Amino acid sequence: MDCNRCGNEAVMHAAYSGAHLCAEHFCASVEKRVRRRVRRDDLVPKDATPENPQTWVVGLSGGKDSVVLTQVLHETFHEDPRIELIGLTIHEGIEGYRDKSLEACVDLAEDLGIRHEVVSYEDEFGVRMDDVVEDDPENMAACAYCGVFRRDALSRYAEELDADLLLTGHNLDDEAQTAMMNFLEGDVEQIAKHFDASLGPLSEREIQEEFVPRAKPLRDVPEKEVALYAHLRDLPAHITECPHSSEAYRGEIQRLLYGLEENHPGTRHSIVAGYEELASIVADEYAGDDGADLRECVECGSTTTRTVCRKCSLLESLA
Repeated sequence: MDCNRCGNEAVMHAAYSGAHLCAEHFCASVEKRVRRRVRRDDLVPKDATPENPQTWVVGLSGGKDSVVLTQVLHETFHEDPRIELIGLTIHEGIEGYRDKSLEACVDLAEDLGIRHEVVSYEDEFGVRMDDVVEDDPENMAACAYCGVFRRDALSRYAEELDADLLLTGHNLDDEAQTAMMNFLEGDVEQIAKHFDASLGPLSEREIQEEFVPRAKPLRDVPEKEVALYAHLRDLPAHITECPHSSEAYRGEIQRLLYGLEENHPGTRHSIVAGYEELASIVADEYAGDDGADLRECVECGSTTTRTVCRKCSLLESLA
């Protein structure tokens, strides 16, 4: 099949849009969607100037999503004095896994000439995920521990780096899966929190001063297209599954969505669009609830709704 735009050989067919695209036009399409999302979400504030620049911290794991996001953002803003990109890599302490992806992060940061910071669970929390999986005092999936530690490290270091924005490489599939999980669990409050944390233009969100605002510019791009972009651009992405990954429920939702998308192209886009609209409505219902209950963790001083934050609670059980 030939490219719809130039007649060259197509490398990709997007069933949800009917487009057949060659390598050049496919890559341009991915970049266009990321840049359009940056504009729609008002990520560059009107008061940003060379004298008052913005610091954007990208959660750079070395996987395809974060590598592609960092590459596109760099190409978009590397000549813009209003934006400084910093890559932030979290090393969980998983032997043979994160070490290789860290190499990809280092290579990319050097290629692009951007600042790169590395934070490890071992240095920050005194634990390694390999050891956590063996002990598991809470009898939880490894991802549950890791998710709490990762969010804490990303948020804390984004603050230390004086970030104006924390960007993550969540793609369309990630967002559709999260939406479906919250729907099926009937977790309306989580839907509202998800909206406050990452959806909608920054100018229309209620951003709490305690947290660095987050954004997901890659969320309009399907996972397979992210992988294809990384391949076609020969980016140093480390594409492999975490050996401790055990999110069985998310895996079921992923397989369900694959089937729905194959039979009904555009399903993921519809789910996310509907989710965002619903989230904007329910967010009003829960507006201010978190803010009224926010306090400092008595152990580490981080902002939480608990007396002791979840991170400190888990670390105490591990100790």
